[in-house]
Amino acid sequence: MSNKKAANMNLSDKVSIPTQVMARTVGDETVILDLASGTYFGLDPVGARIWQLMSEGQPLAAICDTLLDEYEVTRETLEGDILRLTEDLRAKGLVSIS
Repeated sequence: MSNKKAANMNLSDKVSIPTQVMARTVGDETVILDLASGTYFGLDPVGARIWQLMSEGQPLAAICDTLLDEYEVTRETLEGDILRLTEDLRAKGLVSIS
C-alpha cells in the first residue's frame, strides 16, 4: 500500500523544520527557502496546508486526519501525497524526520 512509497517513512513520523528554513506565502502559493543553501521550493495551496501543519509539530498521521476533514480525497491518495511531499522536502534538506 501507500506506506511503501517513501523509503523508511511512514505516517507515524514527525518532521522538524531546520531553523535556517523560512516559508513565505505569495498569492495562493507558499515558497520555502533554505537560507543556508539557497534552495527554493514552491507549494500549492494543499502543500502549503501540509507545511503549516508540519510546522505545528503534528505527526504525519494527524496531518492526514486533519486534511481528510478539509478536502474531498481518499485516505490512500492523501497518504501517498503527504509521504511524497515529505520525502521531496527531506531530500532537499527542508525538513528532517524526528
